[in-house]
Amino acid sequence: MKITTHGSHLIQLTRWTAFNCFLVREDDGFTLVDTGMSGSASAILQAADSLGAPIRRILLTHAHIDHVGSLDALHARLPDAEVAISARDARFLTGDRALDPAEPQTPLRGGYPTCSTRPTRLLANGDRIGSLEAIATPGHTPGHLAFFDHRDGTLIAGDAYSTKAGISTGGTLRLLFPFPAMATWNRETATHSAETLLKWQPTRLAVGHGPTLENPAAAMSRAIAGAKRQLK
Repeated sequence: MKITTHGSHLIQLTRWTAFNCFLVREDDGFTLVDTGMSGSASAILQAADSLGAPIRRILLTHAHIDHVGSLDALHARLPDAEVAISARDARFLTGDRALDPAEPQTPLRGGYPTCSTRPTRLLANGDRIGSLEAIATPGHTPGHLAFFDHRDGTLIAGDAYSTKAGISTGGTLRLLFPFPAMATWNRETATHSAETLLKWQPTRLAVGHGPTLENPAAAMSRAIAGAKRQLK
């Protein structure tokens, strides 16, 4: 697993060149954002150990298999760590894949594994977890969240954006790396969420797939324009 540090607080952990999770340094240790594919737990724990701090909490941007795949394995080895996800996507962890009546009735896409781990905290828009604020960004999944670090303006966007093979919003198909788009539940909602994140004026954009971008506003604007073109 490749370890890349960005600024004073963010460490990117990359597996197979395309799948990211993140350690966020806090005063009491690390917050882990997403858990990667199945089989990632040992490498994540080794990375935290090599960086000299324990993992105190696990935040999940959404319930797709490449983001919660190692949740149960990590929870077994970190039983005291807080586990947090949106209340909406928490239902997917239990195997409940029903859509709410008020949600767009487009089919769910991507893999939603059933996990034995139960969250210790259910998150809503605006909730704070240490230095991070949860931002509701539905579209890729119904309960997708992004996290904004108020210390330095870093935005951990999950799959609301992808930067692999060029920047795109979660619902925009890029032939060189089509998987985030293929797994996006509702493209119109995802595009609206991408616009919401741009309004936060992040200084750094960290995503589930692809490199982290510094000063990303112009690139995010291009991605939104591309998404709107595909929606026409």
